[in-house]
Amino acid sequence: MNMFVTKPCNLDRRSFLNGCFRCALLCAGSQVFSLSALTSGSDAQEITKGLPGRRLSPYFTPLADKRVRCELCPRQCETGDGERGYCRVRENKDGKYYSLVFGNPCAVHVDPVEKKPFFHVLPSTRSFSIATAGCNFDCKFCQNWEISQASPDDTLNYELSPEQVVSSASRFQCASIASTYVEPTIFMEYMIEIGKLARKNKILNVMHSNGYVNPKPLEDLSGCLDAACIDLKGFTETYYREITDGTLGPVLETLKYLKRREIHTEIVNLLVPGKNDDIDQIGAMSRWIRNELGPDTPLHFSRFYPLYKLKSIEPTPVSTLDAAWKRAKDEGLNFVYIGNVPGHTAENTICPGCKKPVITRTGFNVTSISLKEGKCAGCGRQIPGIWSAA
Repeated sequence: MNMFVTKPCNLDRRSFLNGCFRCALLCAGSQVFSLSALTSGSDAQEITKGLPGRRLSPYFTPLADKRVRCELCPRQCETGDGERGYCRVRENKDGKYYSLVFGNPCAVHVDPVEKKPFFHVLPSTRSFSIATAGCNFDCKFCQNWEISQASPDDTLNYELSPEQVVSSASRFQCASIASTYVEPTIFMEYMIEIGKLARKNKILNVMHSNGYVNPKPLEDLSGCLDAACIDLKGFTETYYREITDGTLGPVLETLKYLKRREIHTEIVNLLVPGKNDDIDQIGAMSRWIRNELGPDTPLHFSRFYPLYKLKSIEPTPVSTLDAAWKRAKDEGLNFVYIGNVPGHTAENTICPGCKKPVITRTGFNVTSISLKEGKCAGCGRQIPGIWSAA
């Protein structure tokens, strides 16, 4: 996920985030909208520490002695009165389970949709991007650990209702609303309400997720979800346990469910040197994607940079990314990309029919589009994706 947060020396957190976001978008060739712009109208309140938004969750089972079992993700945390689950954003209050982040995002940005990354969803459009504190993973390479591993009491949050999210997205001329940066299913109730309103306003509802969610909440979300970018972080249970503190199986089930529901899905695989870059494992993962999800499923291999708990590992060699790209193509995947290497030719979308580029990119910046009604302008081959907001 693509928002870097670190503590500055002489700036307050809000000013630093504004500056980082401004620099990132300028480098990407995108228009800048500062966080302060969100508070200039009636669509948002000033950013404030805390402001947990309590909302009763439908995703829990009452147990004896006022204990509850959370049914949102495969962890199924059991908590006593006054306790919180693993994600830190759900609390047992008198035998009922509440979300603490409904309407209280701590990150609100306008990004290029390519930053999610979605390469087959309304290219060169803006995505109104939000996140709350918390996560149901603890990835050792997390880019956004300062918010993903925080509690909502401790972050600087907006008071931003679903209605205000949608109206802000419209005001900033965003074609989509993205729940991103941390694991968005932890604010499932918020995401569903936003999605319902977004659909009424002809704005896409999309997410970048780790896919670690139970079937019933995922089914509820799918009714108002247009596209998903899923982190398939590795292809062994050992890697998931050691690096993410999660498990692989539920993620694969999520991907298969999204396929059955015909929700446009793209996959990101961050290649960490010495951890999940074995070429035969990459081949096995690529075959699984081809067989279970289809050869037209977009797969993004992303370059690792040392962060959080993996600062001693060097960045992924570009040669490793190139080898992974070739293996995935050899296994029959039609749309394979390399990310975090600006200027690499594997940022472009190539038609599997005539082998000509249909979308060219430099970083998050789209430089050309050769599509007609979702088909290659050269040979007429259908290119999978969402190419029209209608």
